[in-house]
Amino acid sequence: MAQETRELKRRIKGIASTKKITKAMELVAASKMRRAVQAALASRTYAARAWELLVNLSEVTDPNLHRLLTKRELKRALVVVIASDRGLAGGLNTQVIRAAAQAIARYGSVPVDVVAVGKKAEDALVRLKYNVVASFPISNRQATLADVLPLSKITIANYLDGKYDRVTIVGTDYVSAISQKPNVRNILPISRESVKQAMEASGPANEAFVADETFDVTEYLFEPSANEVLEAMLIRLVESQLYQALLDASASEHAARMLAMRNATDAATDLIDELTLEFNKARQAGITKDLAEISASKIALAS
Repeated sequence: MAQETRELKRRIKGIASTKKITKAMELVAASKMRRAVQAALASRTYAARAWELLVNLSEVTDPNLHRLLTKRELKRALVVVIASDRGLAGGLNTQVIRAAAQAIARYGSVPVDVVAVGKKAEDALVRLKYNVVASFPISNRQATLADVLPLSKITIANYLDGKYDRVTIVGTDYVSAISQKPNVRNILPISRESVKQAMEASGPANEAFVADETFDVTEYLFEPSANEVLEAMLIRLVESQLYQALLDASASEHAARMLAMRNATDAATDLIDELTLEFNKARQAGITKDLAEISASKIALAS
């Protein structure tokens, strides 16, 4: 009986230590989540307007004016998968990898190269034997436009060079602190369908855009020329979409980790309560046994 109570005390102490760790991780994730969500939401309206402008331009200009507007025969595709560097984020990374596998499968016999953003994405995609041509870590600090440049060089530059005929991003859209959903969107070539898909997936911030399924196409006047304006603008605006995808992925990761650590803390609390009850029962049983033995000894001595 004494050995049983000692084992229960050891287990309670160990779980209590784990609970302190998960609680601290929850608080850290909550702090990072607030900053990441603020950054993602602050740039979301700009990203939506940028997409709207891109689509309007693609509708009213000659696609041959710029290669980002040109739709080519699909011979090879690139899929950019954005996950996280660390685990302990619930099923977030698993959902992203599953969505990526489905997106790649939809290309059928078309060759697909994959760029992994985040250590978890790289490990999973290599394990699944996809053709990973490049991988990038996720910065511990808040993502900046400078972090997007290496990624944009692979995606945009290779598309312009004709190596890829379509570029797809698989990431996670931040919906709320308890809801993050994987999303698949085509960013190149620029099309009306892709912008509508992106806006619908980006949550309440763009309800005004999503409500109207058609966008007003405005006549544009290019100065000094359409070629110069498109060359300066289109690449920057597509980079902004990559940047927004990184911000949403970061906010989703911290939110998912905060929720996972909160659930782990609650589970540890419940387990400690159960073990404490079991410990009290075992201790009470031991006390009852000792009293019974003392009473029996007293009776034996008296007789």
